[in-house]
Amino acid sequence: MYNTVLIIHSWLRVIILVLAVVVLFKSLMGWLNKGSYTKGDNALSASFVGFIHLQALLGFTLYFFLSPITASAMKNFGAAMKNSAVRYWAVEHILIMLIGLVVAQIGRSKAKKLTDSTAKHKTSFIFFTIAIVLIVGGIFAGAASRPWFRM
Repeated sequence: MYNTVLIIHSWLRVIILVLAVVVLFKSLMGWLNKGSYTKGDNALSASFVGFIHLQALLGFTLYFFLSPITASAMKNFGAAMKNSAVRYWAVEHILIMLIGLVVAQIGRSKAKKLTDSTAKHKTSFIFFTIAIVLIVGGIFAGAASRPWFRM
């Protein structure tokens, strides 16, 4: 079960990164060109944030129930904090990703409440950029200790 969830969690990040590129590009173009905020833009934004939520759900499942790394870290938290690789998986990764998720959700909620299309694009772009910088930073911070793609 652990390996299956970990593989899905690993590959889902690719979908999120692709969606991020698309949503950031469309938001930036909509903002700069003062384009209308379409149903497609709304659906793309919802999909981006929705996939981040799904990724978080898988991550929480790994963190709290399946991961031998976090299980070991919780048994001796003091020792885990002295080991940078274990500390990353026990504290840093989940914290960075959770902050990224919250920023993306706040941006989505704020943009959704706005009536002006340009303001919706601008808000989406700013918040989603911050969120994806955090998420990518959280991915790359642990890249040395994990493979990029799992099978």
